[in-house]
Amino acid sequence: MNTAILKFLRANGEQLDADISQALQIPLLQLKTQVAELSASGDVICCKVTRFIDGKKIEGTSCRLSCDLPAPTRGRKPGVKKDPNADKILPE
Repeated sequence: MNTAILKFLRANGEQLDADISQALQIPLLQLKTQVAELSASGDVICCKVTRFIDGKKIEGTSCRLSCDLPAPTRGRKPGVKKDPNADKILPE
């Protein structure tokens, strides 16, 4: 069943636990235990969230796949610019 959760998150991205439960037709309590196992193994990252949809407060657990960060792109990066006077030797 854990593979079904991983496949669902891979296909749909970050989702609330209630949405995952409804899509996979798994009872919410059973899903929470499986997500806890996946979180403990490091496959999934979860956090508690509160969302307001059409003025209605929805509390749940947001789940997403944990993965490696993308490799940095090649080329110049924004940031500290080189000081043009840094190469000059100052007289003593």
